[in-house]
Amino acid sequence: MVSDVRESGELLAERATVTATPTEDSLARRFADFETLGEALDFAAMGVRGLNFHDARGALLRPYPFAELREDAIAMAHRLIAAGAKPEDRIALVAETSPEFAALFFGVVYAGAWPVPLPLPTSFGGRDSYIEQLRVQLTSCDPTMLIYPPELAQMAGEAARLVGTEGLDWAELIARDAPEAPLPEARGSDIAYLQYSSGSTRFPHGVAITHHALLNNLAAHSHGMELEPSDRCVSWLPWYHDMGLVGCFLSPVANQVSTDYLKTEDFARRPLAWLDMISRNQGTTLSYSPTFGYDICARRMSSQTKASDRFDLSRWRVAGNGADMIRPDVMQNFVDAFADAGFKASAFLPSYGLAEATLAVSIMPPSEGIRVELVEETQLSGVAAGQDRPQRYRAIVNCGKPVRDMKVEIREEDGTPLPERAIGKVWCSGPSVMVGYFRDQASTDACMVGGWLDTGDMGYMSEGYVYIVGRAKDMIIINGRNHWPQDIEWAVEQLPGFKAGDIAAFAITTPGGEETPAVLVQCRSSDDAERVRLRDEIRERVRSVTGMNCVIELIPPRTLPRTSSGKLSRAKARNLYLNGEIKPYDLAA
Repeated sequence: MVSDVRESGELLAERATVTATPTEDSLARRFADFETLGEALDFAAMGVRGLNFHDARGALLRPYPFAELREDAIAMAHRLIAAGAKPEDRIALVAETSPEFAALFFGVVYAGAWPVPLPLPTSFGGRDSYIEQLRVQLTSCDPTMLIYPPELAQMAGEAARLVGTEGLDWAELIARDAPEAPLPEARGSDIAYLQYSSGSTRFPHGVAITHHALLNNLAAHSHGMELEPSDRCVSWLPWYHDMGLVGCFLSPVANQVSTDYLKTEDFARRPLAWLDMISRNQGTTLSYSPTFGYDICARRMSSQTKASDRFDLSRWRVAGNGADMIRPDVMQNFVDAFADAGFKASAFLPSYGLAEATLAVSIMPPSEGIRVELVEETQLSGVAAGQDRPQRYRAIVNCGKPVRDMKVEIREEDGTPLPERAIGKVWCSGPSVMVGYFRDQASTDACMVGGWLDTGDMGYMSEGYVYIVGRAKDMIIINGRNHWPQDIEWAVEQLPGFKAGDIAAFAITTPGGEETPAVLVQCRSSDDAERVRLRDEIRERVRSVTGMNCVIELIPPRTLPRTSSGKLSRAKARNLYLNGEIKPYDLAA
């Protein structure tokens, strides 16, 4: 016991002397103008900036200067080469936000192999679901080894065994000797890494990104956000998702930005620790989140608590928003909750992107904030106004201008370009678009034509800005009319007792062969009479928005599946429901 107390005291004393890497640097910043990712780290290592890892309460655990990262990465490359890694081998890495993963990722790059970041387990689905997710993605990328944190040895090791690849915990790898060996010379046209999108794991798509594509997009980040010497990044985003990996890990390296990290699971438990870290930053802050991150923080603030008593958000220069549909009402709630702490609505920086374009397609110019256009819903549904319902308007958020070197077009289904303010498929073209899906030419051909990428999203252009309306593949089409599932979900969220993420809307086919919307709603009430009342209330709300009778199913809390980035997976929810794996409450008709 005495020994434990002494060790605890020594640990606290050690932490007290730990200092984060500096925000500013005498090294002249370069905006990702490198040939390869390894070259970008070589340059960053000449300065004093770096990555900083924090505990669940936001206290600094370990500063990790870029110079130290480079030294560790080269040693890791030597270990991997000694273990048999060769250029173009895929090496799968479970992407924990940690110095070990950072060194491994760059070690694989220096070794000439391709890192493949894979997700951590989530709270949904449990052990078997996670092993199956890893198994499917490992089968797709066909790696020579899977490297994982020691605490995941049982699950990740089993997934490796199932696909016949070597499984290795990184503590064991780090303990090995690192005999010096020549490192292969990388070219800009070489593949830098494979990125798996966060959607369905049943048919995974490994997005192949070259060094040129990556660095072009990372340069677009720094120019688009008008990076300043005083900027410092703060992030809780997972490193297995493109926004976390590319935007908040690789971009800080290639643009030499000191960054502070909170693990994603720690953010989920204590979301306001994110704002505590931003408050402590004495420089200007760049920090990104999907809409739900801002929503969680606003909900955690009590109306009786003054935000200024705890937070100082006055130096938050860029509050980025991306990775899901941006909701103006949620962003306004965040402003209302934290304006007292100095947060400025003009700091919001909406953006649009996807892994197939490396990351960013469009970014709002800094300080323009959230800009919204009201679009009459009949323009989205294809039914003339006034035929069967009063006019309704939906707020569509401006997602900014195409990033440097990126072109965006709106096209008809047949590929015909559409004029200004006409809604259609969003296509993009530029140096940062993927070379294709790994070993999946059919899927590549289905979305790429003549160097242009069909994003699968619907939107329109107005005065050079991109407006995203919704996902084409999620659209519910009933009797020739288009309904966005987000509209149905948002309508239910307005009812007391429900919140974002509780509802999934999608189309199903009835026994009679007709398509109809189904709405799954997570219900916390255990009273049957109350459940029936809620179901009827939801049905009426959905009918008022869509003009249709929908199948309404109440399901237990924490039932709806999520993607690896925490977003609702409608496609998976639909499959689980139709397969009988999501079991609704049995209610009276």
